[in-house]
Order: sequence, then C-alpha cells, then structure tokens
Amino acid sequence: MIQFITLSAAGAGGDKSMLETFGVNGPLFFSQLIAFIIVALLLKKFAYKPVLDMLEQRKARIAEAEVNAEKIKSELAETESARDKILEEARTEANRLIEETRSAAAELKESKTQEAISSAETIIAKAQEASAAEHDKLMAELKQEVGRLVVETTCKLTGKVLSAEDQQRLIEDANKEIAA
Repeated sequence: MIQFITLSAAGAGGDKSMLETFGVNGPLFFSQLIAFIIVALLLKKFAYKPVLDMLEQRKARIAEAEVNAEKIKSELAETESARDKILEEARTEANRLIEETRSAAAELKESKTQEAISSAETIIAKAQEASAAEHDKLMAELKQEVGRLVVETTCKLTGKVLSAEDQQRLIEDANKEIAA
C-alpha cells in the first residue's frame, strides 16, 4: 500500500523518472484504478451480493431441510413405536383368542366325552333290559314247552288222557322244579 502511495506521490510530484522506470503512466493508471474500483463496486452489487444472497438462501434451505429431516426421523420413530405397540396388542389379543379357543375346545371335548359316556351307559342299560326281557320271554317259553313235554310224557307213560286241570297242575309243578 505504501508503494502505491509513493507511486502516486511520485506521479503527482512530477518525478517521472521513477514512474517511467516502472513503466507506469500516471493518468492511465488512475483511470484504470477508477475503472477497477467502479467494476469492483458493480460486481459487488450486481454479482457478488446476489451470489452471497443465493448462498445464504441455500444455507437456510439446507438448515430447514435438516430440521425437517430430524422432524421426519422423530415422526418415523413415533410411527414405528405406535406400530410396534399395535402389533404387540394384536399379538396379545391373538394369544388370548387362541387360549379361549383351546379352553372352549377342551370344554367341548369334555362335554362330548360325557355325552358319549352317558349315551354308552344308556345303550348298555337298554341292552341289559332287552337281554333281561328276552331272557324272561325265553324262560316263559321254556316253561311252557317243558310243561307241555311233561304233560305229553306223562300221558304216554300213563296211557290215559289227562284233564285240563291235571295238565295245568303238572305244568305248574314242572315250573316250580325248573325255577328252583
């Protein structure tokens, strides 16, 4: 900077030898200096300032995008947390329904087993009753047949015809013997 002052002072003072030694033309130098300052100011106002403003806007948008990204991350975390909570509730509900179904199936199985046992006991009781009735019927038929055979045998052995009273008495005696 001091050198510029010295050069300008030398040019203003009339010492042309020093300026000429360096190849500087004073009026041309000053006109170029003024042109440079004007161009620098114009560039600052019309080029450099808009570029700086654009960079500031870009920096603000980047900062806003980072804030939005953090906001989105937090919302995503909340959403995942809510999703996990809903899934856990669904699992719990499914497990509860499975347990209810299992207990209902066990109760139904027990109920059907008791019904089957009851039905089997009823069938056995009816079969025993039918067997007893059949036995009684067969015994009655057997008594009649034995009584008839006794009467026939007695008739053949004695050679006489028995009356209805005699036949009835012999049948009753034979039945008493069979029953005992």
